[in-house]
Amino acid sequence: MSEHDALTGLAPAKINLLLHVGPVRADGYHPLVSLTAFADVGDRVTVRRAEALSLEIEGPFGAALHAEDDNLILKALRAVGEAVGIGPPPVAVTLDKRLPIASGLGGGSADAGAALRLAARLLGLDLAQAELERLSLAAGADGPMCLRARPAWASGVGETLEDEPRLPTLHGVLLNPGLPSPTGAVYRAYDAAPAPQADRPTTPGDWSVGAVVDWLAAQRNDLEAPALSVTPGIEGALAAMRAAPGCRLTRMSGSGATVFGLFDDRAAAIEAAFALDGPGWWSRPVVLGAPDIEPRAVI
Repeated sequence: MSEHDALTGLAPAKINLLLHVGPVRADGYHPLVSLTAFADVGDRVTVRRAEALSLEIEGPFGAALHAEDDNLILKALRAVGEAVGIGPPPVAVTLDKRLPIASGLGGGSADAGAALRLAARLLGLDLAQAELERLSLAAGADGPMCLRARPAWASGVGETLEDEPRLPTLHGVLLNPGLPSPTGAVYRAYDAAPAPQADRPTTPGDWSVGAVVDWLAAQRNDLEAPALSVTPGIEGALAAMRAAPGCRLTRMSGSGATVFGLFDDRAAAIEAAFALDGPGWWSRPVVLGAPDIEPRAVI
């Protein structure tokens, strides 16, 4: 059991560097292949010892969320408590919501993953990583990936993971145009058009930054076109990112509305992030890879 009364940690934004999606299956799920990386920006989750499980939401995007029973943090923590036989874990969770809502950055699953990591450490729960990943599926198919928060290939419906340690550190910019892009509506638009296959591309022979960016440019996000049909304003963000000086690749992440651009170095990314300024827009320079998610004691 942790000697601390409270721990805090990063719930990093998840970026789909590529997302190949197949036709909907009979069970209503879509097969997919994705290569994901995580950013050094995200929400902040704090877990404190308490008499009972609770959730408080604050932060710049907190007003759009409510601490209801179906919140992914609460669902994941209840699943863990049930698995170890203690019922709802006796912790008070504070979510500092710093990422835009419905932004294609895996925010809800990342928040749940951070809460699981922190609660397991704080309460000294004897759970192997594989078991914790299984329980994180209570937060959806992205749960295990967001719990790990390191570069990986995802397949199946997103639950089958293969770490990709060869992916180099990438410098980028995230840009959200202040428009929600509801995942359900995007998938309905996707299903209305002929679907490609969830193919896994041949990996690059050269994993240097330049070669990887060139290889990624030949891949795709199959949800980008349907997302644009649902939320046309995403195109303005894509166009602005393409026009940013030094931008090597522009793509939407996940089901949107956040888009990302890749740059040669940190300085170019910072310069572009400051230049990308529109009404209601949110932009951040990021380092993509495996960010520091280690729990820290709250002093």
